[in-house]
Amino acid sequence: MSSNPQYRFSRQSHHLGQGHAPSLWQRIHIDPWLTLLLLTVCCIGLTILYSAAGQDVGMVLRQMVSYGVAFTVMFIMAQIPPSLYRTFTPIFYVMGLILLVLVDIIGEVRMGAQRWINLPGFGSVQPSEFMKLGMPMMCAWFLSKRDLPPSLSSIVITLALIIVPVLLIAKEPDLGTSLLVAASGIFVLFLAGLSWRLISAAAILAIPLIAIAWNFLLHDYQRTRVLTLLNPEADVQGAGWNIIQSKTAIGAGGLTGKGYLEGTQSHLHFLPEGHTDFLSRLFQKSLACWV
Repeated sequence: MSSNPQYRFSRQSHHLGQGHAPSLWQRIHIDPWLTLLLLTVCCIGLTILYSAAGQDVGMVLRQMVSYGVAFTVMFIMAQIPPSLYRTFTPIFYVMGLILLVLVDIIGEVRMGAQRWINLPGFGSVQPSEFMKLGMPMMCAWFLSKRDLPPSLSSIVITLALIIVPVLLIAKEPDLGTSLLVAASGIFVLFLAGLSWRLISAAAILAIPLIAIAWNFLLHDYQRTRVLTLLNPEADVQGAGWNIIQSKTAIGAGGLTGKGYLEGTQSHLHFLPEGHTDFLSRLFQKSLACWV
């Protein structure tokens, strides 16, 4: 057996020990408790969607189909050995970069953003979604082949791997996805064992970079979103409308709520799209109230 302590731990941490046959869940590589939690969250989401969408059964059925497809893909991907993912990670990352470049050249423009590309036989796809997986996988693949904690050169190369696709996504423009992709790579770098001295230096360096991005990189509507988040009352009838409606819904319901299917803000058509991002805003405001 290898002298590597991490290898010994992974070999000896099997909770059944040696001499026990693997259970059905282990054979299909699925965690039953995690799967149960996912199913519970999905069921709660469907019930909330039914109420927020004005009891639209068709919309709930479409969401159920999406859940079914997602769980099927999850099961299939769980059967693939991790070594295969590790082998194809650089290819997946490079293909994602190529698609992001193609988006900038021949991408489709929808609702003022150039984020989609039409692939023959597949239809329209959004390459930035692939980077949500490709980014952390690529950073983990690169760092796994080097000593940890990473050296300064490894950190610089990892940051380059993060910055290139993030800039391509931000150019579409898609600020939300670019920040999410950047965070997924930075978290991998953080978990690789960065010293707090480097983390503090990066935080200090980020201050002027944020100022530069605010003044020269962000579009007007993106700055408006940030300002609206901080002060929704500044544009009550415009950008701040949904946030204010979410606060009104919480205030009207109080601690116990109005009751299932009795929400006024969604059922009385105060919201242009009550079944979409309004739900996330309402959830965020609810958490803020409890905190």
